[in-house]
Amino acid sequence: MELDPLLLSRLQFAFVVAFHAIFPVFTIGLASYIALLNGLFFKTENSAWDRLALFWTKVFAVVFGMGVVSGIVMSFQFGTNWSNFSLASSNFLGPVLSYEVVTAFFLEAAFLGVLLFGRGKVPQGVHLFAAIMVATGTFISSFWILSANSWMQTPAGVELIDGRFHVTSWSEAIFNPSFWYRFWHMVLASFLTGGFVVAGVSAWYLLIRRDVEANRKALSMCLWLLLVLAPAQAVLGDFHGLNTLEHQPTKVAAMEGNWERSANVPLLLFAWPDQEAQANRFEVGIPSLASLILTHQTDGVVPGISEVPPEEQPPVWLVFWSFRVMVGIGLAMIAVALAGLWLRRGGRVYEHRGYLQLLRVMTVTPFIAVLAGWFVTETGRAPWLVYGMMTHAEGLTPSLTGGMALFTLIGYIAVYAVVFWAGIYYLTRVVRQGMLPESPHDHGVERPKRPMSAAHATFDDASRQPGRS
Repeated sequence: MELDPLLLSRLQFAFVVAFHAIFPVFTIGLASYIALLNGLFFKTENSAWDRLALFWTKVFAVVFGMGVVSGIVMSFQFGTNWSNFSLASSNFLGPVLSYEVVTAFFLEAAFLGVLLFGRGKVPQGVHLFAAIMVATGTFISSFWILSANSWMQTPAGVELIDGRFHVTSWSEAIFNPSFWYRFWHMVLASFLTGGFVVAGVSAWYLLIRRDVEANRKALSMCLWLLLVLAPAQAVLGDFHGLNTLEHQPTKVAAMEGNWERSANVPLLLFAWPDQEAQANRFEVGIPSLASLILTHQTDGVVPGISEVPPEEQPPVWLVFWSFRVMVGIGLAMIAVALAGLWLRRGGRVYEHRGYLQLLRVMTVTPFIAVLAGWFVTETGRAPWLVYGMMTHAEGLTPSLTGGMALFTLIGYIAVYAVVFWAGIYYLTRVVRQGMLPESPHDHGVERPKRPMSAAHATFDDASRQPGRS
């Protein structure tokens, strides 16, 4: 069987990006939460805020390290698998990715050490400033990365001359038509991810009656945050969808499973898209609702997938179902946030075991929603690498063989499996260890000997788990 280097290269990049994406989407929200906790401690001197800040800084240290390890190799793939694209887009993507390193990564690196190792060794104001700078660095990094990705989705400010993109307007290229929608959509997704993880862990501690005072504070903060941001994400998602309808109509048609351009399009709750037949099987939908959502009119016209040739159509079933997974989880988030508001009466939210168990389950759902959203975004623009201007086939490295692509794909899967197992195992140990019984500012804190020591948990010493002597 002949191996297709294009398919294998796309699978490889999809795997690496999907694996990497779950870490920054968590650390962006968590960094801001840590800065807030440090700010509350700086203002109130309440040791509960300080212990929470230290605990979540431990988690941040591990997740940030996993994100760096998994993210470094992504840039190499541009040269190994997508050299034509790298050469063609270098006039724009080269400077933009360099700006991300200079303005964001250097900022995070400069202050991360103070955040992780400066507690109790620098003035509290300096430590708070470091936390704010790390959080700011995550936003700056998101700005440049989302600008680059959005430019590939809705290219602007460039001309394609002799196979190379030449920038005609930096402002139009950086602030391309879909940038702000994607940027804020990802920011809210990051805060929702961090909020649900913190809420889930706090709920677990409340279930086992550990650090009750501090975790009640943490859970209360998160539930107020989720109550605001979960509905806000739905509203922003609607605006993002309207922008996508304007600039990438085929992607929206695939999201809706709509094959022919028509009015009164139903919102399909279930269907099985058959790309060969250019039709759906087993449709179940709500009449005219897709037209109402996309055009704000029940008889609004929605574009069809069949308006473009089959070779320019994305894999419809993957886009269709990924979109429904993302939206379904978003609706579940809103329901959970509203249930928390209802249970606040009489303080039941901290004692209702069923609700606390539900929060534990919801811990993983933001990551699934983020991955589903990225599947919609990236596969929905297929076969375009730069939408409407360069296809995946045109961007592939000419000398790449299927065997080479398969070898590196297997290598990435094997290495990342080890990284993921080690990271999850270490994170589990950190969570089981829990918070320090006293504020770390009350007594001296031993200076860590290496970056991972910031987590204050050994990798293989089971005797340090709570409940063991």
